[in-house]
Amino acid sequence: VKELMVFLDIAVFEIILAYLEKRDWKEAFFSVLPQRKGAVPLGEANDLSKHAPSGKEDEDNDSHRN
Repeated sequence: VKELMVFLDIAVFEIILAYLEKRDWKEAFFSVLPQRKGAVPLGEANDLSKHAPSGKEDEDNDSHRN
C-alpha cells in the first residue's frame, strides 16, 4: 500500500509539472497516464463506443432468421 501511495504522489506531481509546461490539463493528464490503461476523455469514450462493433446487430439478425 505504501508503494502505491508513493506512485500516486509521483504521478500527481508529474501531471502538475506537465500542466505547467503545456498549459492544458487534458494534454498534461494523458501525457502522464500509461497508455496501456486505455484512458480516453469522457466525450471521446462515447464517440469510440459508437464505432465499436457490439455484436448486437448480429444477434438481432439471427433471431429474425429462426
